[in-house]
Amino acid sequence: MTTTKRKKPEELRSHRWYGAKDMRSFGHRSRTAQMGYNRNDYAGKPVIAIINTWSDINPCHSHFRQRAEEVKRGIWQAGGFPVEMPAISLSEPFQKPTTMLYRNLLAMETEELLRSYPADACVLMGGCDKTTPALLMGAISMNLPTIFLPAGPMLRGDYRGQFLGSGSDVWKYWAELRAGNITESDWAEIENGIARSPGHCMTMGTASTMTSTVEALGLSLSGYASIPAPDSRHAQMATQTGRRIVEMAWEDLKPSDILTPASFDNAVMTTLALSGSTNAAVHLIALSKRAGFNLTLERFDELARKIPVLANVRPSGKYLMEDFFYAGGLRALLKQLGSLLSLKEKTVDGKTIGELIANATVFNDDVIRSIDNAMVKSDGLAILKGNLAPDGAVIKPPAAESHLLKHTGKAVVFKNYDDLSARIDSPTLDIDANSVIVLQNAGPQGAPGMPEWGQLPIPKKLLEQGVRDMVRISDARMSGTSYGACVLHVTPESYIGGPLAFVKDGDLIELDVPARKLNVLISDEEMAKRKAAWVAPIPKFERGFGKLYLQHIQQADKGCDFDFLETQVSPTHSDTQKDGSRGGEPEIH
Repeated sequence: MTTTKRKKPEELRSHRWYGAKDMRSFGHRSRTAQMGYNRNDYAGKPVIAIINTWSDINPCHSHFRQRAEEVKRGIWQAGGFPVEMPAISLSEPFQKPTTMLYRNLLAMETEELLRSYPADACVLMGGCDKTTPALLMGAISMNLPTIFLPAGPMLRGDYRGQFLGSGSDVWKYWAELRAGNITESDWAEIENGIARSPGHCMTMGTASTMTSTVEALGLSLSGYASIPAPDSRHAQMATQTGRRIVEMAWEDLKPSDILTPASFDNAVMTTLALSGSTNAAVHLIALSKRAGFNLTLERFDELARKIPVLANVRPSGKYLMEDFFYAGGLRALLKQLGSLLSLKEKTVDGKTIGELIANATVFNDDVIRSIDNAMVKSDGLAILKGNLAPDGAVIKPPAAESHLLKHTGKAVVFKNYDDLSARIDSPTLDIDANSVIVLQNAGPQGAPGMPEWGQLPIPKKLLEQGVRDMVRISDARMSGTSYGACVLHVTPESYIGGPLAFVKDGDLIELDVPARKLNVLISDEEMAKRKAAWVAPIPKFERGFGKLYLQHIQQADKGCDFDFLETQVSPTHSDTQKDGSRGGEPEIH
């Protein structure tokens, strides 16, 4: 790559705080001295914001206190001035009703932290599902030099000598408990052995999918996404991230210099080759719009038809992320994709993606397959449309029983999650293995927040008969660790009058994944009649962030971002403000 022009110290954004000779800068310098620093620590040096999503309620990030210190070490080594800034921690296991309700809040917080403080560049510390896209949405909008530091997957779970995977084995053994095939004592053993270390889910859930796509986008150091959280190489890479971000600050290498439509295609193809989380569709669309591009569901489907699934990782495969790392990690998988990718895209490493994966090696070809020995030849995800989902719905075909991918059955409808919980295990529920379970009012506004309710439970009486998969349809999301013939993200959602709201018990529903169809088999006249009789529900929030959310949240096919936060045009250097951001910032006084 050609050598880029380096900034001079007086050209740094932080110079406006520290370098001016006025009363306000006196205050900035004196208050920095109050914290124990003198001018030699920061004068003429890039100020690096470390946005840290550590908290006591987020087990995925429980090692981030230490990792932040290791990032600081690298920043000091490279001649920068580190400033750690805490941000809201979106803890997937604990936050109700869903972290997705607060993804945009963290995105706004990240953007405003970077805008309002003297940051020349930033390191984003995340990994737990919604944290990754949220941090990047904010940083892309602010458009300062940025590196994302992923939390890394936890170690494999253990149960009586068997490896356990986050989420995937929870659903599996919960079904067996409800069916009477394991005991409460067995269930307690699983509880104590499934999460053994810091780090996010070690299946190919949303966390591993999103950290992998960020590496494919070029926004984290190459090879980092796959390293298990407790591995010493993870700590080493944290320090290397600190060193590299200082260089990026001098180079002024920003997200707008890295992200292109082709890099987003690379991220989509990575998701597909991993058989990654369906949530990636929502998050990558949101990220693309922050960058000024228009990634669509149709583009996901177009690429899905030609990209093979190469990662033999749960829930669509056999292994876990620890095995994936030992087998060569993401770089090895990208090397297998080869010329299907756009290899000329820039990265935060200062090299192209092609240069970074040129020498990657697969060490276990059962974990990371070749194109000639793919898990499946195509369709890691599929986008469905029809009169039930005019704007699209998503399914992960490799995670479903194949006989259900073309299916017609009678609808069994639940009006909301409480209705589902109350009736799903009722012995009198009129349902059989051929039925289609439908959950309404679980979308962005309906739930609210579009929770991961989409892996709807199999009724207990069917579990006892040996049924382990059924067609299930909702406007919710599901965990990337989940599996089954689950149609998700039905758009527009039922809560705002989408067709899903008008489905009734007994309606025939047609699912045809090869043909990409999702239809309720009623006439247009009957659909119009039901729509005319529909009554809009009362809004769920009357104040605070919830009210803001309901007023501005977009639908799943648009990325569920707030309508006032997207970048409307493809960014160029002339589109950015003097601070590099796409939204400008107030003058400093």
